[in-house]
Amino acid sequence: MANGPSPAADVSVPDTRLAVEATELVRDTTDDLVYHHSRRVFLFGALQGRRRDLSFDPELLYVGAMFHDLGLGERFRSSGRRFEVDGADEARRFLQSHGVPEDSVRRVWTAIALHTTPGIPAFMEPEVALVTAGVEYDVLGIGYADISEADRAAIVALHPRPDFKRRILAAFTDGIRPKPETTFGNVKADVLQHYVPGFERGDFVRTILDSPWPE
Repeated sequence: MANGPSPAADVSVPDTRLAVEATELVRDTTDDLVYHHSRRVFLFGALQGRRRDLSFDPELLYVGAMFHDLGLGERFRSSGRRFEVDGADEARRFLQSHGVPEDSVRRVWTAIALHTTPGIPAFMEPEVALVTAGVEYDVLGIGYADISEADRAAIVALHPRPDFKRRILAAFTDGIRPKPETTFGNVKADVLQHYVPGFERGDFVRTILDSPWPE
């Protein structure tokens, strides 16, 4: 069974059984916004890996990219955990059910769990670094000029991003609004501050000063 159309920007999506089933799972449990974004994350991440001369496992990078926003889904909104951890746990269950070695499972789990934690993934295994690189490229435009206009256009033609900025921010808001406490100390607090009236972000200094320690 093929895993999507012809290559974009000379990057082929893995056509293994694992990758095909990951695609089917994401297609069945998310919407077009998350699906196309996740595919772009893989393609942009792979191109950044090529540019940085990193040796990475395309299959692991693909699963990490495809599962990275799964935790935004409605069924995870009462978990009490960061959405990144919910997605990472789903990926771990999926990979373990396919008999993937534990070191590979750990790489994918870490890639998903840390993809919104700037400044750390770039110093870890290539698959971890490149899931974040793909996310940062597609969502934030970091390193925008690193990929040619032709390659960028080919990827967007295959996986369009209509009104993407507004729609992805709405998806973030919907996914984390029910568990605002999970945004303490991470970038998603900015989302709720912009879009949820009455949200009060956690204050690290206040948390220290108000702790039960007497001194």
